[in-house]
Amino acid sequence: METKLRDSAEASAVAAPDRAAKTSGVALDALRKKFPARPVPDEWPTSLLSRGEVLDLLSAPPFNYGTNNGLQSRLGAVRAVLTWLESFPGESWQTRWRNSKAEEKSHTELTQTVSDWFSQRRKAFKRDNLGTGVLVLVCADVIRVSPGWLLSRGSNLREMIFKTRDPLGFEELRKISQLGDDWMRQTARWAQRKIAAVMAFKGGGVKDITVGDCLELLDIPGKSLAWRYTGNSLLYSWLHALGCFPPDAPTSLRGIRLQSGQLTPEQLVDRFPLENKPVRDLIVEYLKERQPGIDYNTLEKLSRTLSLNFWREVEKIKPGISSLRLDADIAAAWKDRIRTKTSRVRTPDGTSIEVSSPRMGARQEMLLVRAFYLDIAQWAAQDPSRWGIWASPCPISDSEVNTRKEASRRKARMHQRTRERLPVLPTLVSSVAEYRKSAEKLLAAAQETIPGANFSFNGEEFLVPPGNRIDTRVVELNTGHRRNLTHEEHCAFWTWAVVEILRHTGIRNEELLELSHHSVTQYRLPTTGELVPLLQIAPSKTDKERMLLVTPDLADVLSAVVSRVRGTSGAVPVIPCYDHLEKVWNSPMPLLLQRKFGGENRPLTRQTISNMLDAALERAGIVDVTGEPIKYRPHDFRRMFVTEAVMNGLPPHIAQVICGHKNINTTMGYKAIYPAEAIEAHRAFIARRRALRPSEEYRTPTPEEWEQFLGHFEKRKLSIGTCGRAFGTPCIHEHACIRCSMLRPDPAQRQRLLDIRDNLIDRIAEAEREGWLGEVEGLRVSLSAAEDKIAQLDHSVRNRSASVDLGMPSFTQVAGRQSTVEGPGSASSGAAH
Repeated sequence: METKLRDSAEASAVAAPDRAAKTSGVALDALRKKFPARPVPDEWPTSLLSRGEVLDLLSAPPFNYGTNNGLQSRLGAVRAVLTWLESFPGESWQTRWRNSKAEEKSHTELTQTVSDWFSQRRKAFKRDNLGTGVLVLVCADVIRVSPGWLLSRGSNLREMIFKTRDPLGFEELRKISQLGDDWMRQTARWAQRKIAAVMAFKGGGVKDITVGDCLELLDIPGKSLAWRYTGNSLLYSWLHALGCFPPDAPTSLRGIRLQSGQLTPEQLVDRFPLENKPVRDLIVEYLKERQPGIDYNTLEKLSRTLSLNFWREVEKIKPGISSLRLDADIAAAWKDRIRTKTSRVRTPDGTSIEVSSPRMGARQEMLLVRAFYLDIAQWAAQDPSRWGIWASPCPISDSEVNTRKEASRRKARMHQRTRERLPVLPTLVSSVAEYRKSAEKLLAAAQETIPGANFSFNGEEFLVPPGNRIDTRVVELNTGHRRNLTHEEHCAFWTWAVVEILRHTGIRNEELLELSHHSVTQYRLPTTGELVPLLQIAPSKTDKERMLLVTPDLADVLSAVVSRVRGTSGAVPVIPCYDHLEKVWNSPMPLLLQRKFGGENRPLTRQTISNMLDAALERAGIVDVTGEPIKYRPHDFRRMFVTEAVMNGLPPHIAQVICGHKNINTTMGYKAIYPAEAIEAHRAFIARRRALRPSEEYRTPTPEEWEQFLGHFEKRKLSIGTCGRAFGTPCIHEHACIRCSMLRPDPAQRQRLLDIRDNLIDRIAEAEREGWLGEVEGLRVSLSAAEDKIAQLDHSVRNRSASVDLGMPSFTQVAGRQSTVEGPGSASSGAAH
């Protein structure tokens, strides 16, 4: 299950190259036209040097590195290659190299050809001289060889280019990558080799590489697609950060063959070939008319419904049809098709058969087709010349698209799903927390073990293989299974973080993925300076942002996340994120849910989160009443959040604001309890409150009343903590704060509490010595209360420190920014209350 979490673009490209090429060919061709690659000329100054000038060039810095024996060995290899190239026609060494057709032969064939050439002339030739000589000539820019030929040789091209061509450029590249030890990771080495290969083929230094040069790397022939794509995204991100590309260049090359971007209405319709071109053009025009008022995801679904599920099916029923006016039998046949879904399943004996099943979204499909007919009829009255010829009676009646019963059934299924998952949520939460702690301890134990030695953990024996590795890997001695503990700890942490954030906030999956460091903010009371932590949710489905109050538990989670993703500079890395619904790249942001993958920072994806939840449920062993495994999806946490909040007394309209719903009925539909119960309880609560308070209280407070309200919080500040009494109520304990149960002690004032306790002990001893027995009893009550406050404070500190095992900063260090309001009319003040 853990292997599913490796969602690299290279693996995806290997799994589905044909699908990738079809979905992004248009976007890739457009990029190549906009950013052409640099051409390779037939000759340039160093290629026109004579044999002696080439040898003199290679004898001087920076090519004379190393020992004298090493230099003479390289010069001998160059002489051999130059001697062989001189046998081919051409004015330049590059022309002779091309005429030799060396790149058309394999390494073995070329070596044998050159060896035979020297044997025929009775000259000595070392087979190793060919690769070394060609590589030295490439580094000196005497000849230019295609990247595919160079990379397939497995030579030390990267090291030699680093030393001889542009050492300062590569050093700047290493600094901007911020990889540290990860600079020698496999993906990073491939990226460096490909940068060196581009420089060897195109000439120039690191900063001379263009976007088109990087796009050419996608076409390098190789043994596998993974070999072709490894490191491409990483090298592009390095060069982009180095400032090599123009401002309008794509922010990332990752997944360019998998993420095609937004298609035009013509391209959306042409995905499904339609026989009748006028109808095809009509659907395109209809989509263009609707496009300004809907998002891209809705546009894509609408194009699929009208093109594939409607008109293509109609053409199958009646080939050659050219009018939207459908006969009754054709309309009936199409409705029967749309109401059923045919899929192929594999039987136990290995054969596949077609199975028909009811289509759950059939009414929604017919509703879109009905809207298509009615829109054309309405537009025909406004613009007859354009739409009038297509106006036809709608073959779908209003009763056929009534979704009331379907919505009721869907709501019942969702409620049942929530009722099954809410009781076992504590089990999942405790499981992911325990697994995270266990993964951290196992990784720490392995890192403390000498390579080649064994260690024990929870009764199991492990072996740490010898060798230097960036990731910590071990072998289970009982089973022989190899495990990557760094990857396991990484997955354990992010599973815990995702579950905690979702269950504490109830945010949507899209909102979770777009949480950034800027989302963590705080509200400061203008008079006391007290901070109220808030989490800003960016506009998503309803295009409205909202602010959520951060609880102490959620603050610990956010603190752990920020501490983990911070870079070497102390700042959260800024990375681009691809919106899979809108098919666009968002602007680079300091996303919270990001991880180091393949040497670069990448955001967590929907599929990664889904795989993490599946793996966590499998480890926890959570099953339903039938014994089948229960599956959680991010939206399940949102429904459970609303259900739990309303069941614990939160008014539904407050839950609506927290969830960001436009309609309270949506919120009421999320909670899996009886609607009448919640509505009546809320109405009774409002009625009781209005009956107890005079009607004049239901008005906008005056500035004086607002200042009085803020002053209440100032009066709650005490030397040893905060008073928790309600607004407008006097102190009922005559300011005997040490005895008062409403006192919430401040951890920073623990020493003051200890001093008060010690003073009470001294006063009791003095009273007993002087015989003041009446005062002894009162002092002992105060002493007992002081000891209770100290114990309460210690218990709170233990719980807080146990919730985060990494060295967590305080919330003020984590917060992205602060906001201070001037008065009661500001938006921030309303959000804080």
